Amino acid sequence: MYKYVVEGGFPIKGTVKASGNKNAALPCIAAALLTDEQVTLRNIPDIEDVDVMFQVLTRLGAAVIPGDSHGEYHITAHDIKTSEIPVDLSRRIRASILFAGPMVARTGKIILPPPGGDVIGRRRLDTHFLALEALGARVEVDGVFKLTSNRLVGVDLFLDEASVTATENAIMAAVLADGTTVIENAASEPHVQDLCNMLNAMGAGISGIGSNILTIRGVKKLGGTDFAISADFMEVGSFIGLAAVTRGELTITDAAPQHLKMVKLGMAKLGVHWETEGSTIHVPKGQSLRVVPDLGGMIPKIDDAPWPGFPPDLMSIIITLATQAEGTVLIHEKMFESRMFFVDKLIGMGARIVLCDPHRAVISGPARLSGSELVSPDVRAGMAMVIAALAAEGQSIIQNVYQIERGYENLASRLQSLGANIQRLPTG
Repeated sequence: MYKYVVEGGFPIKGTVKASGNKNAALPCIAAALLTDEQVTLRNIPDIEDVDVMFQVLTRLGAAVIPGDSHGEYHITAHDIKTSEIPVDLSRRIRASILFAGPMVARTGKIILPPPGGDVIGRRRLDTHFLALEALGARVEVDGVFKLTSNRLVGVDLFLDEASVTATENAIMAAVLADGTTVIENAASEPHVQDLCNMLNAMGAGISGIGSNILTIRGVKKLGGTDFAISADFMEVGSFIGLAAVTRGELTITDAAPQHLKMVKLGMAKLGVHWETEGSTIHVPKGQSLRVVPDLGGMIPKIDDAPWPGFPPDLMSIIITLATQAEGTVLIHEKMFESRMFFVDKLIGMGARIVLCDPHRAVISGPARLSGSELVSPDVRAGMAMVIAALAAEGQSIIQNVYQIERGYENLASRLQSLGANIQRLPTG
């Protein structure tokens, strides 16, 4: 176990390359089970969740071999030896649920213990199983989830919520189903698009990519592929917020700015702007950090929504950013009922926040933050705490950084290269 020791008050400056999208890497890793041929994945981030997914693949019988380049892996699932996902690995990440679709499609069976992951409120699994049942799987629940199927058949699906991982599971099952599947109310995030593009490169027939209606023509067999994951726009948004609150200057390369349109609109309400040239983003120093009122001088609102709305995974970052912006703003987290509870840590550091209920917070800034003892409850709140600590006066200690490192690659060393005073030390 490790902790971060952070000394605040140092503006960051320099250039950083965006990592590969964690939320694309995880389903693409699971999708390698859909073929017995070699799958090469590139731009895979070096994070805890990826490591756990690779451990699951290995336990199932797949070979995972690192390539010559950073972020390159060769996966061959020629023989799948078991249909049971290990309990110790399943409880570590929610993404273990992503093995359900490909395992049922490839082997006709999976035994899946309840998945773990972030503590950000109830995250129902019903949509996954309703979709897989509609395709022909049988679902039994008795402490674990057991799914079996002799034959998957294409069907018209209307998902009861636009769940990202449920959409991905349905896609991975449907690509090997008999006939055509149409998924309506599908999630359309960039990571879902990455998965679809990878599967098409393997021989799948998916159309409507990027929309909320996907048409999937089932095929008998998928082949191997060589596929590069797109940039992690959640990480890019986090680094932009970090540059702004520390009054620093930052250049982010390979940043996929086309995925940041709503993020740019949301952060602009707090006076944050950046420049784009090709795939590079430059955050200049001297950000105004001033809340822009709505017409008539009304207090503005920033709220999250499914793609292409403001990403829920950046709500923790925008909250921390708002504590340093002059003026008052309402933050409305509509999708997870426990994500905002970390704000009590920011309040303890000196932030002026009124938590109205589990979904809404009124923030008035700028607030003078002081270093504090903190514990990371989840990936994004943990990164928000790192940003707050780097903007604060004095020293902060952040425990449970495993949660942060599940989603941010080599965070401490990359921040050090930008001039941040942060150390990663063993606890105790």
